[in-house]
Amino acid sequence: MKSKLDLNSIVGFLLIGAIVLYFTVFFDNGDATADAALANSTDSTQVEEAAIDGTAIAAAVEPEMTLSNDTLQSDSLEYLKAVSLYGPFAKHMMSHSGTEFFVLENELLKVKISSLGGQLVEAELKKYRTYDSLPLYLLKENSNFGFNIQAGQLRSSSQLQFKLAKQGDNFVELVAQTDEGGQLRYSYTIKDNDYRLDFDVQSQGLSNLLANVDQNLLWEMKARRHEKNKDNEITRSEMQYRLVKDQDVESFNTTSRDQEVAEGSLDWVAYRQQFFCTILQSRGEPFATGDFEVASLDEEGYTKYYASSLQYPKASNGDLHLPLSIYLGPNKFEILDSYDAGFEKLIPLGWGILGWINRGIVLNVFNWLEAYGINYGLIILIIAVLIKMILFPLTYQSYRSMAKMRVLKPEIDELNEKYDDAAKKQQAQLELYNKAGVSPLGGCLPMLLQFPILIALFQFFPASIELRQQPFLWATDLSTYDSIYQLPFTIPVYGNHVSLFTLLMTVSTLIYTYMNQQLTGSAQNQQFPQMKYIIYLMPIMFLGVFNNYAAGLSYYYFVANMITFGQQFAIRSFIDEDKIKAKIAKRKEGPQKENRLMRRMREVQEQQQNQSRQQRRKK
Repeated sequence: MKSKLDLNSIVGFLLIGAIVLYFTVFFDNGDATADAALANSTDSTQVEEAAIDGTAIAAAVEPEMTLSNDTLQSDSLEYLKAVSLYGPFAKHMMSHSGTEFFVLENELLKVKISSLGGQLVEAELKKYRTYDSLPLYLLKENSNFGFNIQAGQLRSSSQLQFKLAKQGDNFVELVAQTDEGGQLRYSYTIKDNDYRLDFDVQSQGLSNLLANVDQNLLWEMKARRHEKNKDNEITRSEMQYRLVKDQDVESFNTTSRDQEVAEGSLDWVAYRQQFFCTILQSRGEPFATGDFEVASLDEEGYTKYYASSLQYPKASNGDLHLPLSIYLGPNKFEILDSYDAGFEKLIPLGWGILGWINRGIVLNVFNWLEAYGINYGLIILIIAVLIKMILFPLTYQSYRSMAKMRVLKPEIDELNEKYDDAAKKQQAQLELYNKAGVSPLGGCLPMLLQFPILIALFQFFPASIELRQQPFLWATDLSTYDSIYQLPFTIPVYGNHVSLFTLLMTVSTLIYTYMNQQLTGSAQNQQFPQMKYIIYLMPIMFLGVFNNYAAGLSYYYFVANMITFGQQFAIRSFIDEDKIKAKIAKRKEGPQKENRLMRRMREVQEQQQNQSRQQRRKK
């Protein structure tokens, strides 16, 4: 009997070795195989039965087990399979009955945390809705987060099942343990009236599992669609990160799949969408570097794919100690600015003077009026009136200069008939302007000074979440196009809908252009005849561009044009052209003094004439 038992033991050990070898060879085939094995790791029906003596298994696996041979066989095979999959986490994973979910919420945010990977799987913004009035989720089974780890076939912490360690009203703590007592611990904390979660990661006794892998935190997400205009949402969604060295915020955006590497350490990474963003920030030492990937998505319900590989700092003992935070909220300037981390730079309000105008003037006036509960359409109207009042002195000077040009028009026409040579004609006109004390650029300079404001507002309105889903007149949402008719076909550049505010803006711009031509006369058109058509072509081109833009922007430009018409009629009513004509005549009779602008123009013209003469001599 003894010899038979020894023989069975030998056979048992050989079969156990064969099973371990089988799982090692056939299950260690890369990430895809590991994922498939992970999915089936708890299904005992997938394991082939083996006729192994129960006494031998009991001696090899658990000497004091007194269960039946069938039970010992099944449990031992499951354990061996778990070891090949999860290494030292085998018993922990076998003891887990299934995926659990834990909810944290405050007045603004509701998040769901999964025991699988210990990661956020849902994040709902309670005060916002999608364009089709559904609950707005930044996260809903569309992201994956984890650390590189090497335990059996397990390669990422996102594959681990975590167990609940502690839970309170505003926090939850999850832990994954090794058979030797090592731990990976995640702790989430939410504060009242805050869009940011504190997320702390700590490990103990896992240095051997982290030593032979890249020290990288891997985070990928497919951004969910929230807005009516998907193409515009894709265009205005991008990855951004802040470098520690100069505190600059770098942007990475592409319509195709592309990659980028951060040039230096960084303290946060943001997956920004048109009006919302998800930001991962280090509250301790910065990330050493980051590799990023971005791609546009054609999938229904999604806009962009984001992926980051962030090199995190390790503790001196080789374990993890990472104090992080996760912002899940709107791109609202005051909210982002309150965190004092440069988050407000995520909002594309323009660079240089454009950003200064938007942040220093437009945004403050907008928020000031917003505090009174005024309709946002009326706020835009008030802002247009205020800006036009501030710019009125420049507008007045522009119209006055135009009136002087109209007075000189008969004399300019005579010069055009008298001279055939363009250079001589221009020289004669400059002398006339100098005698009359008129600057040919007088009507243009005021308009050029207004141009930065127009461009700044072009940046402000599409980026302003304040306008999102705010109705005015026929527009149901001032942050996107105001469609009054859906076309049965698509026109290139224009689109498949008709935006009324864009039409009104275009028509008013054409009228303004025509009136401007009447005010300035035909002198400019005689010098540059092609300009007569180009200036009418531009509004038509803008019709296609603005048709898909924010209705608030088209509405502002339309209102600004209407205010300009009013100013124009008011100025013409008290500018006396006869007095201007008499003043010009009197100046012609007096001593002439060449101003700086005229002198510079004359010098440039003379330089051009000299160059022309030299070229003719060479020929």
